[in-house]
Amino acid sequence: MIGKGHAISRTRASIAYGWNQEKEAEIVLREHVAGDTPAEIAEEFRIIQSQNERCTNNTLSFIVSPNIEDGKDLSKMDLEEVAKKFLKEMNLQDHQSIGFVHRDKAHTHVHIYTNRIGFDGKTYNDRFIGKRSQLAADNVARELGFKRVREVQQEKLQELKGLRQEIKRINDRVLQSRPKSLDEYISKMKAQKVEVIPTINKANQLQGFRMEYKGVNLKASEVHRSMSGNRLIPAISHNQGFKKLTQAPKELQVLNKTVQLSGNLSTKITKELLKRALKVVRDTGIGYGY
Repeated sequence: MIGKGHAISRTRASIAYGWNQEKEAEIVLREHVAGDTPAEIAEEFRIIQSQNERCTNNTLSFIVSPNIEDGKDLSKMDLEEVAKKFLKEMNLQDHQSIGFVHRDKAHTHVHIYTNRIGFDGKTYNDRFIGKRSQLAADNVARELGFKRVREVQQEKLQELKGLRQEIKRINDRVLQSRPKSLDEYISKMKAQKVEVIPTINKANQLQGFRMEYKGVNLKASEVHRSMSGNRLIPAISHNQGFKKLTQAPKELQVLNKTVQLSGNLSTKITKELLKRALKVVRDTGIGYGY
């Protein structure tokens, strides 16, 4: 479950947004308010806020979002419990609040608007309120047995790891077929459902590549460092039947378009070629005077 929070000044407009019927809004929380319209609720807030007119951002806006699977079957009563526990975690249970559920998207979420000014006229400290909202939502999720942010993040990381491995295996198979140009490589990758997207700047300079696969878009180097442009370009160039590449090419054909290399990519390719040349010297002894 995710929690977000910040202090705002436009109380009436914000409550009106929360009450938006087009978003299938439904009131799930009322704390110390009785009004039936955004204007009436805002006026109730204002009466308390008049005790401390120095505070301009005098309303707190929160969004509490259970995981999609957790949220889809939650009833109005369930969401009221979530909202109340969240406010208690934030130590705001005694402040005026109103909360609405929005179900217009797959991700059910609750908007909570809370008077920052207490009945005693004191201003609630909003320092680090965003981080505190995250921690409060995480505590509520743990208490209610909902999926926590860390668990969702871990699942996404595991899924991403699997997709990166799949892309790498496809890349290795394609390179084993010895494509003789970048366009051939891109075409063969596409046949395996991997979209290779060249990154070309406004100066018509190739900066690198991105890989799109099963809805995931990553830099090629994020998939695996062996797939970065400074390694991929020399590997494909060596398949062309000419002498081995000894320096970065001045221009290349990519998607039937002639492009130059960016200075950064050109430098990296040159360093990669130098590294390979030194490895040959070390492995064969050529150049040591034997």
